[in-house]
Amino acid sequence: TDDQDSQESAINLPHGASGAVIAPSTSGSLSLNNHDDIITRIKNIEMLELGKHRIKPWYFSPYPIELVSEPCIYLCEFCLRYCKSRTCLKRHIQKCDLKHPPGNEIYRKDSLSFFEIDGRKNKHYSQNLCLLAKCFLDHKTLYYDTDPFLFYVLTENDNRGFHIVGYFSKEKESSEDYNVACILTLPPYQRKGYGKLLIEFSYELSKSEGKTGSPEKPLSDLGLLSYRSYWKETILNILANLKPGENNEKPQITIHDLSEQTSIKKDDIISTLVNNLNLIQYYKGQYIVTLTKDILKQQQRIYEKRKIRIDPECLIWTVKDWSKRGKW
Repeated sequence: TDDQDSQESAINLPHGASGAVIAPSTSGSLSLNNHDDIITRIKNIEMLELGKHRIKPWYFSPYPIELVSEPCIYLCEFCLRYCKSRTCLKRHIQKCDLKHPPGNEIYRKDSLSFFEIDGRKNKHYSQNLCLLAKCFLDHKTLYYDTDPFLFYVLTENDNRGFHIVGYFSKEKESSEDYNVACILTLPPYQRKGYGKLLIEFSYELSKSEGKTGSPEKPLSDLGLLSYRSYWKETILNILANLKPGENNEKPQITIHDLSEQTSIKKDDIISTLVNNLNLIQYYKGQYIVTLTKDILKQQQRIYEKRKIRIDPECLIWTVKDWSKRGKW
């Protein structure tokens, strides 16, 4: 492609890398067990009521057996406690003093907030959140030991309170640098950009920690699509805005530079460039990324279409060293 139709950048792959996809690790704490119990894959709940939403679950979740037989399970939208009738829920709401998730509000911009919840300090809420999430995730095993995890809950805020939109969890200490264990946008809020917002926030935390991160595998089909889309958009945005070098030379950037700027793991960057974007070519002893005008226009449209983004200035969060905190 001639210079007018494309933007080329030299990409330096890590030593020994061929551009092949590196197989993801499947040894994370919330990974699927080796044996697949068919019972846990059969949907067992007809309906959930959460605030103003009635939601049909997609998969099995181990709510108490006496609730599963009811036509609907009613959830308090603030503490996520489950009830078997609306009357029972109304009695609970009269006593429940929560109007937002427990834990610390660490981000707020306009009507959106993120709360950080410690799975040890807020065990009941965390377990209830996992039960709710399991209704929409078929590839995860539910663990009742929430102590090793932090939960980051995204909410929409109005005069009635802070309403859960979605969440992601992460291990307090991850030996494999996972920055997300489970991630979910609740069905009423899907296809509105919140999935990417959750992903973006997880990487913003990784930037604050001075680390690179990657989601725990396996991902759900929706999760994988969301991550691929986020990686593609983020990487293309950086490449599209590279400035020429001295004497108007082609811009150059390394995989390491991309990883440092985005906190995305190098393996995920290589996979995105090679498999999802198909942009890498080997030319005169180095890897070249060729960006055509069509790709740049498409990237601009995608970037402008996403209206909600994380504003790093609105994050108020202190990085914790969990390795020095004993048993958390």
